[in-house]
Amino acid sequence: MSDYWKVLIADDEPIIREGIRESVDWSSLQMEVIAEAEDGEEALELAIKHNINILLADLNMPIMNGLTLIKEIRQRLPHCKIVIITGHDEFSYAQEALRLHVTDYILKPANPEQLKKVLDGVRQELEATVKHDEYVEMASNQISKNLTILRERFCREWIEGRVDEAEICKQLEFLKLPQHNPQHFAVIQCPEYFANKPLLKEKEKQMFMFSIENILTELFQSTTHVIFRDEDGLIVLILWGDVSYETFDKIDKTVKECLKITLMMHVEKVEGGLPSVPEIYKRCKDKVYNDSTISPVVRRARQYIESHFTESSIALEVVAQNLHVSPVYLSRMIKQELGMSFVSLVTNMRIKKAIHLLNSTVLPIVEIAELVGYDTQHYFSTAFKKIMGVSPINYRKNYLLVDGKVNESNNH
Repeated sequence: MSDYWKVLIADDEPIIREGIRESVDWSSLQMEVIAEAEDGEEALELAIKHNINILLADLNMPIMNGLTLIKEIRQRLPHCKIVIITGHDEFSYAQEALRLHVTDYILKPANPEQLKKVLDGVRQELEATVKHDEYVEMASNQISKNLTILRERFCREWIEGRVDEAEICKQLEFLKLPQHNPQHFAVIQCPEYFANKPLLKEKEKQMFMFSIENILTELFQSTTHVIFRDEDGLIVLILWGDVSYETFDKIDKTVKECLKITLMMHVEKVEGGLPSVPEIYKRCKDKVYNDSTISPVVRRARQYIESHFTESSIALEVVAQNLHVSPVYLSRMIKQELGMSFVSLVTNMRIKKAIHLLNSTVLPIVEIAELVGYDTQHYFSTAFKKIMGVSPINYRKNYLLVDGKVNESNNH
């Protein structure tokens, strides 16, 4: 705020302008008459030039009358306070001016006491506006500084189902997040590491958790996301924007390389609208907890398969040898804990990867077959049709939309 509020007096009668100017101790009101105008057009030009705070305007002026001037000022200088100067015979004009939200009015000839009272009221309004703006700016700065914390707090309420759809939309807008479905939702846990180190201090545990969160932040820095921990200490990741499955694979690999930690992670696409997020969170959480009950040998076997299923040479004997267990024992444990055979586990991973490639690329079927670990297109097509009910060619044909994108409603 400047030392003085800038005032413009606009009246076509010099004696009225002089009377107003001379009858007020402007400095006592922290005001300064910065300019005077004898018609509306000149007044508008001077008002904009000096960026005035207060306009004292006669309603009946040549070239551009007071009402037109007020309308222009409202558009160009919306925060300017306007006081109209009017005579008794201009009451209908005054009523019209009041509808344009003028601050007050004074009657001709201007009474010094009345004028001082009106101007004092204007000054108080201006000061109140400045204080309000300062508070708003202060609050805005505080929100910006604590945006990450506020986002995390809201997302906890969201995943727990404590906010309705209308409130979700409001909060997303307020927190500068996209006002539509996130694309992916993930829950992450690292149980094996902490289970094997029961004497690990809480501070060291937190250091590992922060490190995982930093890796996630770096991997998804180009995508709008929120990373936080739920009430059970699980890491929750909400992502807006298209992210390839390769990026999720990279999470596990990067954490393993940097921290020597094995993660349990479940990722789902968000479908069904904003209110569906709590249910998706519950499914992801249940899946992670279920996976955490799997024995270390089966978990390591599955992780090895996830890293090598694209190799056509992968076999039960190869995996068992890498894990230093017998093939018979490994086969029995996989069937017992995962409810499927080793071959089914490999096939499911291959078909899932194939679906992603069919949906997101225009690669020929024969190339996709090779990329997911099949020696021949025929063998791949047979396996694909057995699980999906259609051949890879028909899948791509049936699920492509007109714009070239894939209808993901049946994306398994």
